[in-house]
Amino acid sequence: MNPLYTSKIKRILFIIAIPIAILVVLLLTSEKDDHGTNAKVVVKDEPLDPTDPTSDQEEETSATQSIYVDIKGEVKRPGVYEMESEARVVDAIEIAGGFTTNADQSQVNLAQKVQDEMVIEVIAAGENGPSIVNEQSGGMVKVKINQATAEEIEALNGIGPAKAEAIVQYREEHGLFQQLEDLLNVSGIGEKTLEALEDDIQVP
Repeated sequence: MNPLYTSKIKRILFIIAIPIAILVVLLLTSEKDDHGTNAKVVVKDEPLDPTDPTSDQEEETSATQSIYVDIKGEVKRPGVYEMESEARVVDAIEIAGGFTTNADQSQVNLAQKVQDEMVIEVIAAGENGPSIVNEQSGGMVKVKINQATAEEIEALNGIGPAKAEAIVQYREEHGLFQQLEDLLNVSGIGEKTLEALEDDIQVP
């Protein structure tokens, strides 16, 4: 056979073999990747099924936070109780067994939201309301802004009916005031009004 012809055939076979080898490598690599992907799918956590009632319970449990409320005075079972963060005072009174026959229910804002470490004191009829506190230093009388009624708040210096209602409404919608400056979030309460109130109210 002509050596020149043999060399030419070898070159042709070599040229054909290169793309075939590349194709085989690509196929093997693709198959390996597919196996790796499938393995990942197998071990991947399954998403929550929206139609599964247990998934709703898990989400609700994680979203609900517990708080502790101290319930004192004229309730049937005074004590510290664990409650949901969205509960109201009426729920706390119910957990504590309800009012006693001596309770002055008119002094309790049942619609108010409870907060962690909150103290709910139910007084007996004829006693001074829990919204007023006598301070030990100098015997000053201050208004508890977190428990006071609109009428009691209205009696404060620089507060009229509209501002008193705004304070009560803000307190019911956003929870108790934690510091004096929180009153600035109430519509109509500015720096000057806050200065006038500082010596006459107790926060929290």
